[in-house]
Amino acid sequence: MRDRPIRVLIVDDSATVRKVVSDSLAGNPDIEVIGTAVDPYVARDKILALNPDVLTLDIEMPRMDGLTFLRLLMKHRPMPVIVMSSLTRESSQIALEALQAGAVDVFSKPGNSMSAHADGARLAEKIKAAAGARIRVGHAVPPVVKPTVRPHHPHEPAPAVRAAERALAPAPASSGRRYSSRHLIVMGASTGGTEALKEVLTQLPSDLPGICVVQHIPAHFSTAFANRLNELCELEVKEAANGDRVEPGRVLIAPGGHHLVLRWNANHYTAQLTDGPMVHHQRPAVDVLFDSAAKAGSATSTLAILLTGMGADGAAGMLTLRQGGATTWAQNEESCVVFGMPREAILRGAAQKVLPLDQIAGAINRYADMMAIGSEKLTTGTPSSHAAALTLSAGSRAGSGS
Repeated sequence: MRDRPIRVLIVDDSATVRKVVSDSLAGNPDIEVIGTAVDPYVARDKILALNPDVLTLDIEMPRMDGLTFLRLLMKHRPMPVIVMSSLTRESSQIALEALQAGAVDVFSKPGNSMSAHADGARLAEKIKAAAGARIRVGHAVPPVVKPTVRPHHPHEPAPAVRAAERALAPAPASSGRRYSSRHLIVMGASTGGTEALKEVLTQLPSDLPGICVVQHIPAHFSTAFANRLNELCELEVKEAANGDRVEPGRVLIAPGGHHLVLRWNANHYTAQLTDGPMVHHQRPAVDVLFDSAAKAGSATSTLAILLTGMGADGAAGMLTLRQGGATTWAQNEESCVVFGMPREAILRGAAQKVLPLDQIAGAINRYADMMAIGSEKLTTGTPSSHAAALTLSAGSRAGSGS
């Protein structure tokens, strides 16, 4: 429990945005806006003078852009930073670079006073999460080294072209693992999740069951996020659209501003997007995805994973899945940027296993081995006994309530 409000410095070249954001936070007793800055040079002086707890940072400013300033800040004076970005394609790409450079979260820049006040509560929650976040300086999480991702040479197709070629390629050879059409992997993340998901997904092979992901991310940013992962991953990664099939080798990312719901359609899952009410102040919400997987009858064939993030989203849905026979894992506290969602799942007894981030990809691969059609480990036993065997063979400590 903090003994004083979280001290916030707002850095933006627009006087209107500085005022609107300051006003939207003014009524929150847990947050104090201690100053504003028109550019990184003024921000540097105010950081030294005022010692803020959290910075909100525009990425498009004169004299020095926000991304350059962020990299300098993380090198010389690491602190929690929330990037404020406009909803353009170029800005979305830069915002993702900022998350990779050490920013805790990204927030859509308000267009006017009405939108800012409407979003003030969500920005306040992000500031609270940022204030308690573990700041990763440089590459505290080692970069993924994946030999299947080749560097782009001048005489080779660009990554986007290679992704298109991969989408048109024939199905994997019969030597690849195959699964029942019921098998499914669902994942949820929030603060710190874009980099955590990147670390996990880039280490996975293409012959996995279909994967569906909810990352708390603003509308429009999710497109850039999915495209970035698609260039880096052996799996096909795309932003989910209505009617998309969930199939092996494919990852569907919930679009910002829409819930991702799974439906069972004769012999496969399909994605359905809805703009229903926010759940845990989020849309998309992890609980909506997890609950839909349970309602689709997939629990006994599902692996559910909760990664870093603030709040409780996903914990209730994970518990429902576990009670239905699913395999359920949560990221451990030491490797989380914010240990909120995983902690809540552990406290509720929803998580069978608690794993550090750098072990999750390997555990998924072992799970896939066990679930694959023809696996000797699946000659006897029920889905719940398979989950128990995996827990024992992995040798990881279980969460509370196991």
